[in-house]
Formats: sequence, structure tokens, C-alpha cells
Amino acid sequence: MLPHGSLSNLKVIDASRVLGGPYAGQILADHGADVIKIEPPTGDETRGWGPPFLNGTASYFLGLNRNKRGMALDMAKPAGRELLLRLLEDADVFIENFKTGTLERWGLGQEELAERFPRLVHCRVSGFGADGPLGGLPGYDAAIQASCGIMSVNGQSGGEPLRVGLPVVDMVTGLNAVIGILMALNERTTSGKGQFVETTLYDCGVSLLHPHLPNYYLSGQVAEPSGNAHPNICPYDTFATATEPLFLAVGNDRQFETLCRIIGRPDLPDDRCFATNGDRNVNRDALKAELEAALATHECEAIADTLIKAGVPCGAVRNIEQVATAPHTLHREMVVDIGEYRGTGSPIKMSRTPAGYRMAPPRFAQHTGEILDALAVEPAPYREVLPGLDDDDDAPAVCIA
Repeated sequence: MLPHGSLSNLKVIDASRVLGGPYAGQILADHGADVIKIEPPTGDETRGWGPPFLNGTASYFLGLNRNKRGMALDMAKPAGRELLLRLLEDADVFIENFKTGTLERWGLGQEELAERFPRLVHCRVSGFGADGPLGGLPGYDAAIQASCGIMSVNGQSGGEPLRVGLPVVDMVTGLNAVIGILMALNERTTSGKGQFVETTLYDCGVSLLHPHLPNYYLSGQVAEPSGNAHPNICPYDTFATATEPLFLAVGNDRQFETLCRIIGRPDLPDDRCFATNGDRNVNRDALKAELEAALATHECEAIADTLIKAGVPCGAVRNIEQVATAPHTLHREMVVDIGEYRGTGSPIKMSRTPAGYRMAPPRFAQHTGEILDALAVEPAPYREVLPGLDDDDDAPAVCIA
């Protein structure tokens, strides 16, 4: 069997929905934590964010909820909140993204939980936080990309601002939630106390604005969309070849000299217009024309392979299918199969306690009976707050060795 993960001593109650919170829960679960996902009576809405679907569940949900045991609970009712408190009695971490004020209205706010469970690490993921001019307002990834400035620097030069084509704000918020949780757990080893951890989409979106904010702090210049080109480094852009586009990420003069030698233009580094990164930035349009003329005789994949093996960072621009089937993707164990389920592996590699893939994402309320048994709770008195209990067959989780 797979070795226990580095977090196998932790119990996590994940009452979050959609992306940021569930992604944090999956990271903890991949590394061994016992994560119980609690869904509302209508289920996590991402179960319906398809097609595609597997057995009625959308790929969106499947991508964020691996290695979790699942139950549904109506916490709007007193009996549901009573069961949540039972679950938290021996929990280390509580992850939630309820609308600001909801838990407080139920008597389960930050202060109440801290008093009742002093060792609990309570992590909240929200759009803007509870206070401030935007405090308590709802936030979704794309709207935050707009309001925190990410869209303003994304897109073609001279074109309209453009959303980044993946939920980067949600995902980095989940990553920061995990970092905060682990920081709090580490501090607990000396203080014996848990604490409240908050990550907001807005804060995390602003934190991504490098180097645009540092550039603004120093120059006062407001960045605009620049296509694939980097505002500070050149050549750092896509370049046409005889076939597909090639991205060059040349970060120093030595790499630039190697690039020029390999593509048959060893004279370019001696040109005072291109001698240093500062020179290349000023004359980037002229340099792009020179490089694309030299690259026009090269097939993209072949020249990319030659360049990167010579120490020039670069890559052919690939599509999703090409990435999913790439030999290096598979070598790095970034594709995971558990029965019918296929997912993306953990990017965190550990020598003694690697990530483990024990369970496919749960069916709605799949493990309710099992979880109640562990609490020594009879389900009958709570049936009205346990949606899906009648469908819970306590089927064993799908495991791999």
C-alpha cells in the first residue's frame, strides 16, 4: 500500500464549495489528511458544472474533491449544526466559505468556535473578507480578476483586457489557504492553540500582480496588456517558426548568445541594439523581426528541443491534449487513475511521504453512514438534516495500492 502521507495525523472538516476551499481540502487529503467533505442539501453546485459528466457528476467537481469522504448536512437547522459540532470535536482543521455572517448568525462564528474548540484551525475562504469597503460582498474568480487588475494586464497589446483562461485567483487562494493552515498547525505545536486563518480572493489576486505593482511603485507607469511579451525581459515572448509558435524565455545575456548561435545569428549579441537586456527591451520590435526571420527555417518542436537542451528556456506552445499525454507529464505522475476516475496528480513531491491517491471523489452523501458510525451517532434522530442518507450504501472507497 502507499505509505501514509505527511498529514495522516490530521482530521479536516471541509464545508467549502466551488473551488478555492475544495482545492485546499484536496491538497491536504492527497497528503494523508482524513478530509470529510460536507455538502449542503442541494450539493456542491460544481457537481452540475458540465458537461462532461461521469455517472452524473461534472468533471469540475471531480477535479477538486479526490481522497475525501462525503456527507450532506443541512446546517440551516439546529440539528444540522449540532452534528457539525460533533464532527469538530476531534477535528484539527475546519475549512469553510460560507457567506460572511452566516456562521455568526448560527452561533458558529470565529469567536464561538475558538472558545469551544481552542485547538481548532478555522480557515475561511471569502471574496473580500468581512470588513472594509468591500467586506462581505460576493466574489467569483473572473470578477476578482477584473477588480484586482489582472485582466488589465492580460490580452493582446492595444486590445481589450482579457480574463486569464483558468481560475488562477481561486487556485492561488486555495494554495494560500493551505499555507496558512500549515503555518497555524506548526504554531499550535508550541502554543497549543489553534487560530483563525483567512484567505480572500481579492488579497490573493492583488498578490499576483508581479512585476506590475513593483514597476508601478517605482515608475508610476500603469501597465497595459502586452500580449505574450514580458514587460521587463526580452526576448520573452512567442515567436513564429516554420510550424507552431515557440515561446522563448531568455533571462540573461548568456542565454541570448546561445539562442543566437543555434539559430544561425551569432552576430546579434554584438549589435549594440541588442547587447544587454535593457537594449533588447528598447528595441524589442526590431529584435523580434530578426529572430522570427531566423526561426522561419526551423520546425518548432525540433528547435525547442535543441534550445532547451543547450540551456535556453523555451517551449513549444502545446494544447491540453498534448500536455495530458506528454511523456514528461506521465513520468512526473501528474495523471492519476482510480477506477473510472482520472485526475491531475499532486505537484508536491516528497521523498518519504509522497502524495497518495486513495479514493475517487465521493458520490453525493456517499459516506454519511460510515462517518456517523465513527461518531457513535444514530442517524434516525437526524434524518431530516441528512440529505441522501437513504441512498448511502456505505460502499467501500475505491483504492489503489
